[in-house]
Amino acid sequence: MKTHLLLLFCLSLSCSKAQEPLDIQGHRGARGLMPENSIPAFMKALEEGVTTLELDVVITNDKQVIVSHDPYMLSGICSKPNGEPVTKEEEKQLNIYQMDYAEVVGYDCGSRGNVRFPEQEKAAIAKPLLADVISMVEDHLKKYNLLKVGYNIEIKSVKNEYDYSQPQVDEFSKLVLEVIKRRLTNDRFTIQSFDFNVLKHLHKSNPEVRLVALVENAKGVDANLEALGFVPEVYSPYYILLKKEDIDLIHEKGMKVIPWTVNDRKDMERLVVDGVDGIITDYPDRAKGLKK
Repeated sequence: MKTHLLLLFCLSLSCSKAQEPLDIQGHRGARGLMPENSIPAFMKALEEGVTTLELDVVITNDKQVIVSHDPYMLSGICSKPNGEPVTKEEEKQLNIYQMDYAEVVGYDCGSRGNVRFPEQEKAAIAKPLLADVISMVEDHLKKYNLLKVGYNIEIKSVKNEYDYSQPQVDEFSKLVLEVIKRRLTNDRFTIQSFDFNVLKHLHKSNPEVRLVALVENAKGVDANLEALGFVPEVYSPYYILLKKEDIDLIHEKGMKVIPWTVNDRKDMERLVVDGVDGIITDYPDRAKGLKK
């Protein structure tokens, strides 16, 4: 009888684990559909049923945390306050870390669209504060009685740009966490970065924060974990690099695996069959109906 009950208990645990929902993360909100890292993009992602909003943050000269993938005004998508497109030659001169927030919001990074994403709706968009993004999303969820979503927040850090387009790792991390922790509990967000110095710092200074190792190299899981020095909550590689045996190894080491950036439905389906815990996509509408 005890053996029978133990078997039922184990089966129950197995079923519970199998039924954990697939984490659909809207990349930069929903970059394929709306201007990236904008409040309309995050609202569109919610409309398409994401479970997590993926976004990036940079810092202004006056220490404001801005939602932006790059610490510069990109020539491909941004226009100057006078309406003229930013040129390639001007990009690095328009360094957000050397601009106050009041200057940053004068740039429109949505009206021109994005040639890489022809479905993207054009709209006049200024780069928003992280605080405003979280507040507006949370108000929307409450107003329409929607389920809570997670936030996967990337600290856009590059070692050779310390003190030029970004603060040092400790200050960068502190500024970001101050904004987040005033508004979200620890179970609602993860911090991700390609810069392992960021992850190492947070692992020591804020061990309660769930961390995501972003990977775009082909060194392999073991080599990257050795370089990191600890096992993070999530291992997040470029999906092209990910094989079934990698997914199994990542799980064996106690991590979830959530690859980026998966935009083709067939690739999504293949990765789900192979056992990923979620996907990051520019097109959350294409991920509808995906289940583990």
